Amino acid sequence: MLPIRTPGGTFVPLRQLADIVPSSERYQVRHEGGRRVQTVTVNVASSDIAAFVATAKARVAALVSLPAGTYVAFAGTAQAQIDARRDLLVNTLIAAVGIVLLLSVVTRNWRNLLLVLANLPFAMVGGVLAVLLTGGQLSLGALVGFVTLAGITLRNSIMMISHFEHLVAIDGRDWNAATAIDGASDRLVPIVMTSLVTALGLLPLAVGMDDSGREVEGPMAVVILGGLMTSMVLNLLVLPALALAFGRFGPEQNELTQA
Repeated sequence: MLPIRTPGGTFVPLRQLADIVPSSERYQVRHEGGRRVQTVTVNVASSDIAAFVATAKARVAALVSLPAGTYVAFAGTAQAQIDARRDLLVNTLIAAVGIVLLLSVVTRNWRNLLLVLANLPFAMVGGVLAVLLTGGQLSLGALVGFVTLAGITLRNSIMMISHFEHLVAIDGRDWNAATAIDGASDRLVPIVMTSLVTALGLLPLAVGMDDSGREVEGPMAVVILGGLMTSMVLNLLVLPALALAFGRFGPEQNELTQA
């Protein structure tokens, strides 16, 4: 028997103080910050965890009456996705500001800077269509895909605009329709090959996007594939026309410094 010491210093057996029997009740009482914690876990069958959590919050708020001092906190995968999405958006915004500043230094011309950035909507159109065709869920993987797509698209547009500048400033050609067509033709193979190689590498992830373990990679690949298709076509067809109408190339292009 387990002896228990009383405040007076004597020992009494535990059986005189309490009845101890085996049971199947809770074996652990959790505390956090001095408060009792009861954890309820749920395995969500659908892939839209955020929608499930939003519905659960609304149902709990409407149907569950909690006693004083008690509150409900939702955590786990859904909260982790919200935190990751917020961090991704903040870091993307900071990187976007840095990229625009660097491009302004390189292009030295606000017209050409806008031409480089104009290719971004071309890519986003394909990415948005890809998201809509695959269920319309803007998941964390899809956001990562949009960020990656923006980098690939900017690279292609920089290749195009810099080649126009090379033809005018280095080769001494006049900036006209013939130069724009020749510049786009010269960049046709590099842009198409870059897009196709990237697409072929991402195709297996996009095909198996519903497989277990591809919750991030699958939507990311779908967004990049959709954006690459529209970006490649519009970059080769529309961007030269925009550059011909609004671009400034040659020694007189440094409008940012002159301003």
